[in-house]
Amino acid sequence: MIQLKRIIQLKSEGVNKLKISQSLCLHRRTLDEYLKKLELSGKSFNELLALSESELRYLVYSSHNTNKPDERLKELEKQFDYFTVELRRVGVTLKTLWKEYNAVNLDGYGYSQFCEHYARYKKRGGATMHFDHLAGENLQVDFAGSPLHYIDKTTGELIACPVLVCTLPYSGYTYVEALRSARQEDMFAALSRCLEYFGGVPRNIISDNMKQYVKKNDRYEFTFQALADQWAVYYNTNLVAARPRKPKDKPSVENHVYVSYLNIHASLRNEEHFGLNPLNVRILDQLQEMNRHRFQKLPGSRIERFMQNEKATLKPLPPETFTIKHITLAKVQMNYHVFLGEDKHYYSVPHKYIGKQTKIIYDEHTVEIYIGFDRIAVFQRDYRRNGYTTLPEHMPEKHLKYTETLGWDEDYFLSLAGKIGINSKEAFKRILASKDFVEQTYKACLGLKRLSEIYGTDRFESACSRALRGSHITYGLIKNILQKNLDKQSQVEPDLFTIPQHENLRGEQAYN
Repeated sequence: MIQLKRIIQLKSEGVNKLKISQSLCLHRRTLDEYLKKLELSGKSFNELLALSESELRYLVYSSHNTNKPDERLKELEKQFDYFTVELRRVGVTLKTLWKEYNAVNLDGYGYSQFCEHYARYKKRGGATMHFDHLAGENLQVDFAGSPLHYIDKTTGELIACPVLVCTLPYSGYTYVEALRSARQEDMFAALSRCLEYFGGVPRNIISDNMKQYVKKNDRYEFTFQALADQWAVYYNTNLVAARPRKPKDKPSVENHVYVSYLNIHASLRNEEHFGLNPLNVRILDQLQEMNRHRFQKLPGSRIERFMQNEKATLKPLPPETFTIKHITLAKVQMNYHVFLGEDKHYYSVPHKYIGKQTKIIYDEHTVEIYIGFDRIAVFQRDYRRNGYTTLPEHMPEKHLKYTETLGWDEDYFLSLAGKIGINSKEAFKRILASKDFVEQTYKACLGLKRLSEIYGTDRFESACSRALRGSHITYGLIKNILQKNLDKQSQVEPDLFTIPQHENLRGEQAYN
């Protein structure tokens, strides 16, 4: 009303419409509408200024003096829900819908006004709601869009790791971990470690429609993966899935994914890590710093709010961590190995089981191989693709002998001799030094090794002691001592040879 009175005052002073519009920052069309309504009242400017605000308001905004609502808008608004559904279909745009609307409504809105009214409708429907989270009620889970990386030591390859982010929305207390992969096995193992990090179990676990979590979904009902159900039963918690394409059903974790980018991804962007474990150690360092960081608009920090108000509301953890066990069948191949298809890795079994059908039971860390109820081999799980894990005791004797030759070197033979005795090690050392090329002595060293196995380490040590009394030592010499039992004879130290005194000996005075 103040602006309207100012228009009347300026108009009564003879100011033109352009200057009034510029002075009051008022659009010319709006000014024209006001002046038209004042003119229709039939009153002079002085009479209008004498009116009260309520009388002036009635004069300008009463139904008899105001344009009636455009009936076209009511008809258009009835179709907004239909437009929203159609826009989800491939290739449908607002331009397409406007053409169809304009073909039926010849006096309808132009394209720009059509888009403007629909945008206002969408804005009204996009209002957000504030949630008051309860302590210990929910854990929200999501994968970050950007992975982290580590370097494979053997190949130098840069390995991308999906990053799991878990947040308790009441306190904002967060857990972040880089995973080997986004498979169920790695994800639920990480969730178990997350609960151990929190020291308890919330009542609900909320995630989006990731395939590791949800088997089938529609708007009102979800079917979870069997492994997800097993995990939830083990930890006595409930699984909840966000609605399809509704990330705001879990806004806290969506926000903390961004927070993890600022505090973890950014801090590690120029670092090199040679393995998944070193990478997660650095993530944990940054994560603890992030959880200790003080809030800007609230008192305390995430960890303080969690420890003071939320930790006591969590349900207790089970005594042992949930272990995912997988079972698969495999036939023992001619190379006495079985193939674990998930990792594309080979594990050995005793060679006598070649051709037998085995059952492989494995989890994140261990691989067990069974025939019937008998466990014939157990290994630490190896994730190298197309690699082999072989135990020497599983190999045939010929294969074992061959692999032994692959490890021959000077240190190997000296280490072997050192386990027998000091004299044996010295004998091996002299033989290894007897040739220009040390490789030429390996066969003699193998022969000595075999003699120690045939005659026993005590006799072999004694034979080496006797052989060392000579100036030159060979495999044949030690073999001869053992065959003739010379090592069993007592060894008498010979008298030291001394030159007798006689007249032909000259002393130092002869050289003066």
